[in-house]
Amino acid sequence: MTIYLIRHGETFGNQKKRYIGITDEPLCHPGRCFLAQIREKHRYPIPDLLYCSPMLRCRETAEILFPGVEQHLEADLRECNFGEFENQNYQELAGNKAYQRWIDSNGRLPFPGGESREAFQERSLNVFYRLEKEWEQLDVEKTIAIVAHGGTLMSILEAVGIPSGSYYDFQVGNGEGYRLEGEKGQYHYQKLGE
Repeated sequence: MTIYLIRHGETFGNQKKRYIGITDEPLCHPGRCFLAQIREKHRYPIPDLLYCSPMLRCRETAEILFPGVEQHLEADLRECNFGEFENQNYQELAGNKAYQRWIDSNGRLPFPGGESREAFQERSLNVFYRLEKEWEQLDVEKTIAIVAHGGTLMSILEAVGIPSGSYYDFQVGNGEGYRLEGEKGQYHYQKLGE
């Protein structure tokens, strides 16, 4: 099975280095242009099955990369809920005691008013494993694409990627992603877009 995990294109919030989780913002113009360039280079083949986070930035990314391909929206592919830190950047949060505690915990503390990393990762993996069971029922080999968020991709790869790595090892830029080959929770990966 071949799976492409793709991070959505750039948004205004990404440009400003903001924590953008539940904020539903569109792609910015440079983000759209970059994705169009990726499409022209054929980095990602047209998938047989396309899954997306329901967030606008992911749906727009999928439409630019794979025009006309049916999008199957999966709510649990959403990014983490950053709670009180949502739509702010590290400069705006400087001096915030809750933010400093979160930083000092290496991101292990829950976001105040938002999700814990553990709950977010569990949500991301549950949807991936559920979809994986559906894919196993297919009688022919399919190419699958998932357009989601950086944190979602990192959560999945930390659990199923070979060779193994830690959560932050799997960060990718906007519009970048991974090609996975394998089955049943064990996938060799190749980073795309470097």
